[in-house]
Amino acid sequence: MAATEGAWCLCKLLRFFYSLFFPGLIVTGSLCVCLIIFLWGIRLLLQRKKKSVTTNKNEKNKMVIAFFHPYCNAGGGGERVLWCALRALQKKYPEAVYVVYTGDVNVSGDQILEGAFRRFNIRLIHPVKFVFLRKRYLVEDSLYPHFTLLGQSLGSVFLGWEALMQCVPDVYIDSMGYAFTLPLFKYVGGCRVGSYVHYPTISTDMLSVVKNQNVGFNNAAFITRNPFLSKMKLIYYYLFAFMYGVVGSCSDVVMVNSSWTLNHILSLWKVGSRTSIVYPPCDVQTFLDISLYEKKTTPGHLLVSIGQFRPEKNHPLQIRAFAKLLNKKVTESLPSMKLVLIGGCRNKDDELRVNQLRKLSEDLGVQDAVEFKINIPFEELKKYLSEATIGLHTMWNEHFGIGVVECMAAGTIILAHNSGGPKLDIVVPQEGAVTGFLAESEDTYAETMAQILTMSAETRLQIRKNARASVHRFSDQEFEVTFLLSVEKLFK
Repeated sequence: MAATEGAWCLCKLLRFFYSLFFPGLIVTGSLCVCLIIFLWGIRLLLQRKKKSVTTNKNEKNKMVIAFFHPYCNAGGGGERVLWCALRALQKKYPEAVYVVYTGDVNVSGDQILEGAFRRFNIRLIHPVKFVFLRKRYLVEDSLYPHFTLLGQSLGSVFLGWEALMQCVPDVYIDSMGYAFTLPLFKYVGGCRVGSYVHYPTISTDMLSVVKNQNVGFNNAAFITRNPFLSKMKLIYYYLFAFMYGVVGSCSDVVMVNSSWTLNHILSLWKVGSRTSIVYPPCDVQTFLDISLYEKKTTPGHLLVSIGQFRPEKNHPLQIRAFAKLLNKKVTESLPSMKLVLIGGCRNKDDELRVNQLRKLSEDLGVQDAVEFKINIPFEELKKYLSEATIGLHTMWNEHFGIGVVECMAAGTIILAHNSGGPKLDIVVPQEGAVTGFLAESEDTYAETMAQILTMSAETRLQIRKNARASVHRFSDQEFEVTFLLSVEKLFK
């Protein structure tokens, strides 16, 4: 009897939910229609109220080309791509109006342009209007101690909204990897959108790290020790990867900076017909002016690292490997050695990392042999490279590695991480000849550095020549050709 009553109650419950299905479907559909109408209305309003970034009435019909680069005043490889892309477009479309959305509110537009010239030796041929964004803090990783990827991505949507409200361009290019802004500018702003991807926000390698419960800078030890937390984080990563693929597929043109990035973007965004490799521009010619012959003004061997002070660059590995090198017996007979870490600091978090690296040098007892050069001028960077024997790079799965190319062009023997762009695109044999070296651990880095330093000057010279011959494909001129060819669809 009880079983019959239970079945009857279950039947009534199912009928109740069934009776709600169609009304719920109608309500959901109505809400979706209202949302679409609302967004379409905003789009029409934006187009109707679209204002030219110029003040001359005769220029209001000019095409407006905007780059979304909240950290355009930083000194990294991504910023070099921005300025070279702007210069290339200004040459081909001189009548267009150019806009850069930036969060660098503490400096003026003139100071930003002067910084680009000082750091990268790049001078634009036409004016650029800077739209200063006040909500850049929404994409700072420090704001999201947990669910960082999701927090920063959603924050970029609000930052993109602020940008869109100030200027609605005809062509929008995300040059810093904020893919979640693409549907906003495409469907709400009515823009033709493109993206230059330096590094996928999430990758299959990141999924593997969590799945295999490996400790990393983006996978805390307390998570790897807990199977449940690892499973939950893996689910979160898979859901985020799905969303990342959806927003990325909105891009009309997709440019990636290396074979490694290409493989990941193809697997996530699935827009192969719109995707192409555009190697980032490296000021190869400027560094080729440096003499290959070892004419040094300072005694001993200089080891140089070039890269922003971000956690993924793994500067601690360089210092630990250098400390092991100094303890090797084989180096006792060598001249003195010094490690110089050159890079840009974007914010207080980067400055804190530099202080932590200084503390690590003290703890390892190598503080007298380690120097830090922050946001230095281009000429000073060139001088250090002209003096260096070895160029160090330690980032796992670096998307490309402009610093690696610059070291090779300058005649510095490169020792890069055995992964990502350096492995697949840069430190590859030139007609079968060695162009550089790859390593992974502290021990292999220390051993390879010792190997390079104990080579004869003739052997090192030959490797330098091989490296130089291999880097011409990464020149500014090659970038301009491939970049303009890729973005051509946005201007038809």
